[in-house]
Order: sequence, then structure tokens, then C-alpha cells
Amino acid sequence: MNLKSKTITLQELARFGDVSCINEQAKTLVKQQANSWDLAANNYFNLTRVENKTFDFGHFKIEAQYNPERMRSSAAKTDEKTISERPCFLCLENLPSEQRGIPFQTDYLILINPFPIFQQHLTISRLGHTPQQIQSYFTDMLDLSSALPDFTIFFNGPQTGASAPDHFHFQAATKGKMPVEQEFESLAKNYSEVIFQHKNTTVLSIENFMRPFFAIVSDDKDEIQRQFQMIYKNLKSENLEEPKMNVLCNFENNKWRATVFPREKQRPSHFFRNDESRIVIGPAAVEFGGILILPRKEDFEKITKKEIQEIFEEVTVDKKEFKNLCKQLKIE
Repeated sequence: MNLKSKTITLQELARFGDVSCINEQAKTLVKQQANSWDLAANNYFNLTRVENKTFDFGHFKIEAQYNPERMRSSAAKTDEKTISERPCFLCLENLPSEQRGIPFQTDYLILINPFPIFQQHLTISRLGHTPQQIQSYFTDMLDLSSALPDFTIFFNGPQTGASAPDHFHFQAATKGKMPVEQEFESLAKNYSEVIFQHKNTTVLSIENFMRPFFAIVSDDKDEIQRQFQMIYKNLKSENLEEPKMNVLCNFENNKWRATVFPREKQRPSHFFRNDESRIVIGPAAVEFGGILILPRKEDFEKITKKEIQEIFEEVTVDKKEFKNLCKQLKIE
């Protein structure tokens, strides 16, 4: 199957909204697909009925969302055997007949995510079937962020929430919807440490957040790339092909902000329990951004601040390791 057959024309897209630039085309694509694809229509409508509640941890908040349509992602089997035995759902030839998208540069196709968390939720897949490893494609994330300034681009690693670890892709959601985005200025002012600063580039570490992270802010594409690669190089890889991490990136006021969450493991012990204390959750970039997706109603109803803290303590690098990372980055 060729790319042209899965590409929607601007003429057809224009029936549903603005197509003046790729940022607007992406938003209009959501409307078009929700109008023409029953699965997408049902799941985007169901978003109006998801339940939410907020947990206040003082200087930050965590939102819980009961979203049963996300079960396939939260509980996805991503072991090598399972992946090898199923068709890749991001390869062009396996996309549903109703699903079409917008090409980006020469290597990507912007699609809607048919199992959304947000009212505007995109999957941006690489055309070739290549592993979910960000090191070679971080600059593409920057390009996407500047081309889609109304979105936050996010990346889940092969061991940190990606349900398609065999096919490289990003996701995107309406910018500003995750709590960490809303809290960033306050966190940067009151809870951060400067790791690096030069001209218009700043690298911050924020530890007191339950999910310690690094933030790189710059208007220089080459410099933000260099700082990301520095963090990448220093993260523990445990003989994996890529260190565990989740990444968020957006573009505003001619500056990029890349947020890097180092990870310890893929899922907490709560996921594997065989009693009533089990919680089906697969923490990924959205969870680290402050929105816990819970596909089971019983988990949504019973989860407390205590379980939330336990979950993040298990899947996040511990304080000692994060401090060591900060020290190493300062030296370099």
C-alpha cells in the first residue's frame, strides 16, 4: 500500500475546518476522522463521559481519568513474542480502511489516535517499520513541535508505555492539558536547580515532584539537541538498546521546552497483583505529565494518594540516582 492511498486531500479536509497550515490541518483531521470513522466517532464521543478526579499534593496535582477505552493500551502485552506474532498496527498496510492522515516532511504520517485521552489526540508514525528509539529522531520531535505549536508532542519508550515498541511514533495532544505544563512556571521558579545555562539555553532539574525530571528550554535547535543527547548518554541503559524515559516537547514564544522523565521500570507491582489491591495502570508520558489513565472503574474508585505515590516511586528513578545524574550533567 502506498502513502497516497492513506493521505487525505486538503480539498476533502477543508470541508471540516481550517487547512491554512499543518497545525490547523491536524486539528481539522480530528473532526474529519470523527465524522467518517465509526470507531473514532464513538471513542471521541465517549470522552465527553469519562470521569475525572483530582488529587492535590501541595505544589502539584495529579488527575485520575476513568477511560475504559484505554484498556488495550494500559494492559498491552509488549513482550518480544507477542509483538512478533501480531501485525504492526502502525504500518500503512495494516491501518483501518477508514483511517487516513497528513504527511509530515518525508518520513511521517499524522493520524488521529482512535483511542483518545484528549479531545485532540494524534499519533504521528514513521513511515518505515523501525524500532521505538528516540536518539536518532529527537530533532524530528523538535520539528513537529514547531510545526504544531498548539500541541504538545510526547514520546513513550519501548519499556515506558509504548504499545507499539516495534514501530517508531510520537503522540500529540492539545498543549496545556497536562498538569505538569500548567505547573511548570511555578516549579521552575520555586523547586528547580539549574544544571546548565548558556545564552538562551537553560537546563533545569526538578526533583521534588514525585516524578523527577529534566527540562531543557532553548530557542537554539542545535543546542537543545546537544543537551538532550547529554542527558540521554548519562541515563542508565541496563544493556537495553535505549535507556528508559518519557519525553514531552512543545514550542511557544519561539522556544522549545523538552521535558525528560528518567524511568526505573515499565509497570508497578500494583499491575501484577492477583487480589483486590490490583490496579491496572501502565504509566507513560501522559501519566508522568500528571494524568493517570485508569481503564477499570473499580481502580478509579479505590485509588488514593497513597497508591499514586507508591506507583510513581516504583516506576521512577530513585532520589539517589537522580541526584547522581544531576551531578554528572553538571560536570559535563
